[in-house]
Amino acid sequence: MEKALNRQRVLLQHLQPTSSFPSSSYAALSASICAAGDSAAYHRTAAFGDDVVIVAAYRTAICKSKRGGFKDTLPDDLLAPVLKALIENTNLNPSEVGDIVVGTVLAPGSQRAIECRMAALYAGFPDTVPIRTVNRQCSSGLQAVADVAAFIKAGFYDIGIGAGLECMSVDQIDRVQKVNPKVEIFAQARDCLLPMGVTSENVAQRFGVTRQEQDHAAVESHRRAAAASVSGKFKDEIIPVSTKVVDPKTGIEKPVTISVDDGIRPNTNMTDLAKLKTVFKKDGTTTAGNASQVSDGAGAVLLMKRSLAVQKGLPILGIFRSFAAVGVDPAVMGIGPAAAIPVAVKSAGLELDDVDLFEINEAFASQYVYCCKKLGLDPEKVNVNGGAIALGHPLGATGARCVGTLLHEMKRRGKDCRFGVISMCIGSGMGAAAVFERGDCVDELCNARTVQKNNLLSKDAQ
Repeated sequence: MEKALNRQRVLLQHLQPTSSFPSSSYAALSASICAAGDSAAYHRTAAFGDDVVIVAAYRTAICKSKRGGFKDTLPDDLLAPVLKALIENTNLNPSEVGDIVVGTVLAPGSQRAIECRMAALYAGFPDTVPIRTVNRQCSSGLQAVADVAAFIKAGFYDIGIGAGLECMSVDQIDRVQKVNPKVEIFAQARDCLLPMGVTSENVAQRFGVTRQEQDHAAVESHRRAAAASVSGKFKDEIIPVSTKVVDPKTGIEKPVTISVDDGIRPNTNMTDLAKLKTVFKKDGTTTAGNASQVSDGAGAVLLMKRSLAVQKGLPILGIFRSFAAVGVDPAVMGIGPAAAIPVAVKSAGLELDDVDLFEINEAFASQYVYCCKKLGLDPEKVNVNGGAIALGHPLGATGARCVGTLLHEMKRRGKDCRFGVISMCIGSGMGAAAVFERGDCVDELCNARTVQKNNLLSKDAQ
């Protein structure tokens, strides 16, 4: 072992600072830093051509259900524009797409699957391109992206689309119509039936999240979303949708083009939020002001092998690094991100400190605040352009929307932002998370760090 370390020292002596590298950057360089194995800062591989990459990610604006810009827009008309944008903006031959996977939650499965198939045909995909839906509640859009990434990695096809769709103006959140009496014996099964707002109150009570903390999170969400919208940050990800709005009094149809999120309230403040009554518990803390909005929207993400993207000359927006879905207590389903994020980050060979940006779905401020506190996240790294409290939460679309929002923000930040995480809680007690890497930094070592626990050349030598 000593001989191995001596060889390392000799090699390191050849890596003396040059005029192009400040000496300070090498000050901490030692044999222990070169330790390989599970303690390495980031598990790198030379097979970059096999990376699954994102070359485009778009969404519609997100609009208030039954009152917003998409209240009279059918689900297939909501999905088609983002699918069409993927192939038009990349000049991709749509016949090359191996599969389209759409995350969607509320509509009956067979009905929504047919609507999604119709949307693909509207968008210009030939009938040879298949499509399916996936439903893992609020993570469905992210699950769709993860499924496509896994299928590409497995070699089933080289190009795929992960998308998300929810039209909450059309489809309602309904309770289970016929409840199995067994739930009285299985407490956790019974808790799967709890209204989501009740689980929010459970999180607040169990983990001591105050009303003030929740309202502050809501104010910050609206403030950041308003700033992002005004500055034009969302223009990179939003595809304008030409549709119609029907006047409820006269029945007159008016053609409109929707390109701006309509749920953002820039003037949201603590004083006004404090006046709102709680919704799910008389002495509770969850209100309409500190919970996500019920919304309509769609998003789509184009993924392929890195080698193919390079061959086609397509810009690489991001790299899909890992995904994890975990289970938690159904009574406090909102804690899901706090459980899922560490698993996904570890799977990517990283630690939490390596992550530069987080998109955590703000289903309820109670669970969002808890997850950030539990993981010790820097508030300046989380939901920097607002979240679902301000933008809205079209259940099946949120995951796909977050991919576009995260990767476009990472692109804007450049070298200061390498890794990003998307996560959300899931009804009935789960959490999901995925890790992405900025597309143009795969060969950098900016995340490397000294390994304190191991001074061996390799753990295999132990």
